[in-house]
Amino acid sequence: MPSEYPFWLGGVAASMAASCTHPLDVTKVRMQTLAREAGEKRPSTIRVIQLSIQQSGFRGLYVGLTASLMRQMSYSLVRLGSYETIKGYMSKDGPPSTLKSLFAATLAGGLGGIAGNPADILLVRMTSDITRPADKRYNYSNAFTGLISLVREEGFAGLTRGLGVNMSRAVLMNASQVGSYDLIKTNLLGKVVPGTDYHLRDNLLLHVISSTLAGTVATTVSSPADVIRSRVMASASEHTTPARVLVDSLRQEGIRFLFKGWTPAFVRLAPNTVLLFVFYEQLRIAWRTTFHSK
Repeated sequence: MPSEYPFWLGGVAASMAASCTHPLDVTKVRMQTLAREAGEKRPSTIRVIQLSIQQSGFRGLYVGLTASLMRQMSYSLVRLGSYETIKGYMSKDGPPSTLKSLFAATLAGGLGGIAGNPADILLVRMTSDITRPADKRYNYSNAFTGLISLVREEGFAGLTRGLGVNMSRAVLMNASQVGSYDLIKTNLLGKVVPGTDYHLRDNLLLHVISSTLAGTVATTVSSPADVIRSRVMASASEHTTPARVLVDSLRQEGIRFLFKGWTPAFVRLAPNTVLLFVFYEQLRIAWRTTFHSK
């Protein structure tokens, strides 16, 4: 049976969350794509934020917000909406097993990765533009003009840049974020909070605990694919492939490059995951109360 909630509800919740955490997303992408000279020390999260503010002011931390919202209303809308739909069809004979839920999250993540790929390219380019030499910047003023420029300069093939690694990252993200959230929430429901006699119920406290743990899992699992995806999408060269990025980066930076930007990614993804699921749960409650109370 299909989900009782509208398909677009997750996209709205994700857009609300992204609006709050966008500066952290900007910092993460800039750390992942910032070029360094051999032997130069990797800048810290705080240093990247300071440099961004020094160069563009606080407004610089919100560069690419239109692309972020476009991404949420494509990528997140599809991955969350598809997950609920697929899971709903798997629930005809009762609650789906953990394996079925992970399969639903994996498939939905892949679909979301396809839907959101163009917006992902725009987001990476707009947020990392400041790290480029002036003559190599894209200078997209917003996501819509950026989309037009992308198609005009690189053709429709440009919309699929990094699609493979982006799908891989989306699959990992959805399985580790949405899948783990459902699994953690289900297992914690009814458990006693240590040191108290309080039993966890399906309320805000459980949503915050479950989403925080899910954010930690998702950050770690998706980090390697996220770093490679950012570097592929930031490049304008048609010869930049995930394999080439992996080989070159391993040679120049070592295995640690796969987790470059983990701290800002976690600082961004943990609250983003909390806000996403808190907003999503509240929107679902509001929808259910408004349209199914009678």
